[in-house]
Amino acid sequence: MGGASYFHHETAVIDPDCEIGMGTKIWHFSHIMSHCTIGEKCNIGQNVVISPDVVLGRNVKIQNNVSVYSGVTCEDDVFLGPSMVFTNVINPRSAVNRRGEYSKTLVKKGASIGANATIVCGNNIGSFALIGAGAVVTKSVPDYGLVVGNPAKQIGWVSEYGHRLSFDDKGHAICEESGQTYRLINNSVQRTDL
Repeated sequence: MGGASYFHHETAVIDPDCEIGMGTKIWHFSHIMSHCTIGEKCNIGQNVVISPDVVLGRNVKIQNNVSVYSGVTCEDDVFLGPSMVFTNVINPRSAVNRRGEYSKTLVKKGASIGANATIVCGNNIGSFALIGAGAVVTKSVPDYGLVVGNPAKQIGWVSEYGHRLSFDDKGHAICEESGQTYRLINNSVQRTDL
């Protein structure tokens, strides 16, 4: 389980057979279930549930009151806002056991999901995408995509720093904070200053 290499509040419950990376912090009343993998330097807020077989990369930040269900993988540097929701069964029924039918959801590197947003299972969130607060995501989101609303609709593109990008007539944009440059080609954004 990692012993002293990570911090957990005394009210947190950590089941056996978890892999928890060095420098991770697990706060009040959270439950880390068996067979999940949590990377280094993650921050797991209050009242969070990490279900079996979930994989969290490095430096994932999960705010209070989030359940990350089996079938979800979050790559490095993902942000999950307060009370956001993942689903893992497309047609749940109390009387029908569908535990073997969990749909997969991948949240790619650097993506952020806002407070109270819902991610319907089977839809991937692209690298550095930004999901607005309260959005209900019913289809996959491209890298750098900015989506809002219910159902969520893409309204633009964001930089790796989370600023909305404004593309010129040649398809070029610059992040106002970082100075990183981007190009929009065939409805796909790529960073060009690497």
